[in-house]
Amino acid sequence: MDVPVNVPIDDPNADTEWNDILRKHGVIPEKPPSPTSVIEEAAAEAKRQAHENRLEDKNLDELDELEDKEDAEFLEKYRKLRMAELSTISKASVFNQVYPLQKPDYSRDVTEASKTAFVLVLLTSSLGTNIESRLLTELWRDLARKFGEVKFCEIRADMCIEGYPERNTPTILVYKNGDIKRQVITLREFGGEKTSLKDVEDLLVNVGAVKSNDHRLVYSSTSEEISDSVDRPVRQSGRAIDIDDDEEWD
Repeated sequence: MDVPVNVPIDDPNADTEWNDILRKHGVIPEKPPSPTSVIEEAAAEAKRQAHENRLEDKNLDELDELEDKEDAEFLEKYRKLRMAELSTISKASVFNQVYPLQKPDYSRDVTEASKTAFVLVLLTSSLGTNIESRLLTELWRDLARKFGEVKFCEIRADMCIEGYPERNTPTILVYKNGDIKRQVITLREFGGEKTSLKDVEDLLVNVGAVKSNDHRLVYSSTSEEISDSVDRPVRQSGRAIDIDDDEEWD
């Protein structure tokens, strides 16, 4: 009968010839990789990828300015990519304006239309003193001209939903594939009266209506910013908005 032999081991992680012999015979496990070397390799790989992708956020004008600094073939590759992106955007840009809505046509102009494109509906205030509503109305026009592949619509809230609370205006409804994907009630989560074009552009990126690296954005959103926007709660009333619901609101 074999009797187990206790092999003396001072430090199984030490770099010694004795430990190498023990590892070779399976007495002790292989030494785990050094955390420092793993971190260094990851940093080197991140640096390499950053260098390879250094032109990802450059538009055509910015690429032209790099003619004396970058390889001509490398630049031409990105020029072709930008031209293809612009061509795709141009073909998809079929809206380019804010569409006023009437409640009888809501299903056709919003719900059905959202089966082929993102549709964003702005429910505005009936009061001229609502600064947030007036601000978002102006931004809405800028966004419609800028992102022609997205359909931007507008209707006064009380003409769309009977009894809709004035305090909940302005309200943004994001439609896709016939359903409401997101609703934003007032501009509180964007900064209230300080809401900027970029704040609403981040919403477009968040819901997938615009890509994060789209060169039309005020500046391309980083993944961290988008994550923050996703994690930030949407201010909503006690229940989801139903356009066909004529029940009185509180």
